[in-house]
Amino acid sequence: MVRRIDVRGAGGVHLAAWEFADPPKLREAERSPGGVLLLHGLMGRASHWADTARWLSERHRAVALDQRGHGRSEKPPEGPYTREAYVDDAAAALEQLGLAPAVLIGHSMGALTAWQLAARRPDLVRGLVICDMRASALGAASQREWEGWFTSWPVPFATLADVRKWFGEDDPWVERPNPSRGEFFAEVMAEGADGWRPVFDPAQMLRSRETWVHDAHWDELIQVRCPTLVVRGLYGDLGRAESQEMVRVLPRGEYAEVADAGHLVHYDQPDAWRAAIEPFLDGVLTG
Repeated sequence: MVRRIDVRGAGGVHLAAWEFADPPKLREAERSPGGVLLLHGLMGRASHWADTARWLSERHRAVALDQRGHGRSEKPPEGPYTREAYVDDAAAALEQLGLAPAVLIGHSMGALTAWQLAARRPDLVRGLVICDMRASALGAASQREWEGWFTSWPVPFATLADVRKWFGEDDPWVERPNPSRGEFFAEVMAEGADGWRPVFDPAQMLRSRETWVHDAHWDELIQVRCPTLVVRGLYGDLGRAESQEMVRVLPRGEYAEVADAGHLVHYDQPDAWRAAIEPFLDGVLTG
C-alpha cells in the first residue's frame, strides 16, 4: 500500500508525506512511542526511501517526507528555501503525523535537517541516523561547481533510458558506471511535451544548497543529545576521518560504514545499509 498524507509546513507550505506499507498491527504491549521520519537529500524525493520504509514498517510506523521544492510537495517560487524553513517543516510533519518522539533518518541534506532539528527540538527526536552528510563547510567553489553541473545536463531527455545512461555513465561526475545513480535520477524525472525533465527547479535546488555550503555545522552537531549513528559509504562524500570526528563530538555517537557504496548509500547497497542501521534502530526503538 502507498498512502499520501498532506501536511502543512512552515508558512502554510503544502507538503506530501508518504507511507509505503500498511501500518504495523502490533499488540499494545509491543508498541513503542513515536515512529520514524525519513528525510531525503537535495533533489531527492520520499519514494527514494520506499524500500527502507517498507522494511521499517514491519515493526514501526515509518513515514517519508517530500521536502519543500521536491517530489509532490509545494515548490513556492519565492521560497523560502532556508535551513530554518526545512527544519520547521520537519518539526511540523512530526507533530501533525503524531510521530514524535521520532527517530529521524536523513540522507545528505536531509541528514543536516535532521540533526539541526534534533539540536533545536530535542523533545521531538529520540534517535538520529546521519547518512553521508558532512559537518564541515564546502565553500563557494563547491557551489560554483554545482551551478556548472546543472547547466551541463542535456535536458530534455528523450527517454528514461537516456536519463539512466547519462546519470549512470556519461555524467562527467561519474567515475565508474553506477546503475543505481541512474535509477535514482530516473525517479525524479517527469515527462512533458518535449521529453523528460526534473520534477524540481534546479535554481531552487541551488538556493537551498546556498544556505548550508558556506558554513560549518559542528556547533549544532555537538548539541544533539540523542543516540546518533553516523553512516558513510566507502566511496561517498563523507570521508572516514571527518565521520569519525563527527562521532567523537556527538555526546552519544556511533559509527557505521557501508562497503562498495557511494553517496547514495541506501540506494547503492540496500541490504548492507539495512544491516548497518538495524542494530542501532533496535536499541533506540525497542530499548
